[in-house]
Parts: sequence; C-alpha cells; structure tokens
Amino acid sequence: MTIEQQVIEKLRELPPEKQREVLDFLETMKEKNGGKPRRSLLGLWSDLNVRISEEDIREIRREMWSNFPRDPAP
Repeated sequence: MTIEQQVIEKLRELPPEKQREVLDFLETMKEKNGGKPRRSLLGLWSDLNVRISEEDIREIRREMWSNFPRDPAP
C-alpha cells in the first residue's frame, strides 16, 4: 500500500471536522513550500561553469583546519 493510499484510508476514518483540519494543514504545508517543488542544489550553479573537484574540497578542508588546536587547553 502506498503512502497516499494509507493517508486516504486514515482520512476516511476521521469525522468531517478533523478532515477539515487535515486539509487546512496540507494547504499550510503547500504554502510554506511556495506551491512549487524545491530546486535541486546539484544544478544550482550549473550555468556558471563552476567545477569543484573532490581534491579542491580536500585542499580547502586542510587549509581551513590547519590552525585548529589539536590538544585541549589545560
């Protein structure tokens, strides 16, 4: 059984006033999402020709953490 089918089954078990609450909740959720599906971050900068390799990320991490104290202060 799909999630949609499970939701519909549970919804049918509720009295009409509770069904209205569920509908209001769903409408609120849709408004918070802007009514549009969220855009994937994978293609966010695809048109800018930005290429970041795994090695670039490793190098930046090494640089960023190089001055971080290793031993806790007494």
